[in-house]
Amino acid sequence: MLQLTKPEKIYAELFVAVQSSGVLGDSKTFVDAIPKSDPQAILDRYRRESAAESFDLLRFVHDNFELPETATAGVLPDAGQPVREHIEKLWDSLARDSDTDDARSSLIGLPRPYIVPGGRFREIYYWDSYFTLLGLAAAGRRQQVEDMVTNFAYLIDTVGFIPNGNRSYFCSRSQPPYFAMMVELLAELERDDAAYQRFLPQLGREYAFWMAGAREHGDGPRARAVPVAGGWLNRYWDEHAAPRPESYAEDRALADAAGIDEAGLFRNLRAACESGWDFSSRWLADAADLASIRTTEVVPVDLNALLYKLESVLAHAHEVSGDSRAAADFRRRADARRELLQRLFFCERRGLFTDLLLPDLRRSDTATLAAAYPLFLGIASEAQAARVAAFVERQLLRPGGWVISGVASGQQWDAPNGWAPLEWVCYRGLLNYGFVAAAREGATRWVRNNLAVYADTGRLMEKYDVETVGRLAGGGEYGVQDGFGWTNGVLLRLLDDLEP
Repeated sequence: MLQLTKPEKIYAELFVAVQSSGVLGDSKTFVDAIPKSDPQAILDRYRRESAAESFDLLRFVHDNFELPETATAGVLPDAGQPVREHIEKLWDSLARDSDTDDARSSLIGLPRPYIVPGGRFREIYYWDSYFTLLGLAAAGRRQQVEDMVTNFAYLIDTVGFIPNGNRSYFCSRSQPPYFAMMVELLAELERDDAAYQRFLPQLGREYAFWMAGAREHGDGPRARAVPVAGGWLNRYWDEHAAPRPESYAEDRALADAAGIDEAGLFRNLRAACESGWDFSSRWLADAADLASIRTTEVVPVDLNALLYKLESVLAHAHEVSGDSRAAADFRRRADARRELLQRLFFCERRGLFTDLLLPDLRRSDTATLAAAYPLFLGIASEAQAARVAAFVERQLLRPGGWVISGVASGQQWDAPNGWAPLEWVCYRGLLNYGFVAAAREGATRWVRNNLAVYADTGRLMEKYDVETVGRLAGGGEYGVQDGFGWTNGVLLRLLDDLEP
């Protein structure tokens, strides 16, 4: 098993001092830094020198660590360049060579070259990468698609699952399980089923990670697995209940101000990061209070739709590998989950799919664009899809695309923001059920918004304000980032689809 370098352990009180002081601005900077000498020697030096009245913590950090640059530091904005040409440049700027593990670094080495999202995100991110792969495929970069899928398989084999990203401090959580869809995309590019057979072992381990404990007896949830009458569902979780190393100051400040159970708060913050929606009103008991976060009490519709897809892909992979018994078993699992999604998650009164809340599995009152996942993955009935399409058009369509939710909480995964992955999910979901005009209208608004910001800034952004076209998005723990892998990927695919 991979040996992980954990900055919060190695640097002890130096870690706490740097992260608590905010001297580097972004809490992620220090955990991505590389020491210039032996870490223990640096810690000893800090212990000797820090008591002096003249001690300068920021200077000490600069003297002893190589601080990282942003992932897109070498790309200049160019609003005058056609956006397709700009994206082509970005692929090369966001590319990283294969690397090996460095005992001084939190980075987990990968055997193949890879693409990072951009900005402060200097490593691969799990669910981001699927949408990046869509763009790489559209750009004819098949080898890079294969390399990325191979890297994720490597992480499953060495870490035991796909972590949030290839950093040691991410190895207590995953992200939305898109690996099956990555394998499916690669198989489509290769025009045969060999990828399903090649990555079947890793698909199985991915499933085992999410279903760990599901065969044990008892009534309560087991980490990510939640027993229900008629089968199993899943939730987001994190193995640790401590401040996130990459957001230590933010988590510590929230806990100190809230005065509540710290362990529960930290685990719920981390679980929201596993969801990829960090943070959103869908995880909050009180949309105005991040400290009310309850992610582990939520059974998310999108996660369970993705696990239906994983079960379906596993059924196909076993079938093409000649194991009809295993294929039938996974078809039964997928069918059971589909029935649960249709029956438990769909709200007839409101006409949309919602999350469920533990312990009684009541439907959440929060409506989000996650409602489109059962359409995206072909789970909804025709009648359910029609209701969702009407709800999305009536409640979530804005001048610049589909808004993530109708709640203006101040969190980045809420109004007024839209995000490329959810725009793609909604667009493809509507197309799957024949709502072509609605799909093209929302996608066209999103593309125009992307291009308006690009014309003004020369950059492609991580997220967009969809309520005011051309205005930069905000909210969340950090400033809006540019680059940006999943925006590039979705924009390329939509440009191809929408061209006359």
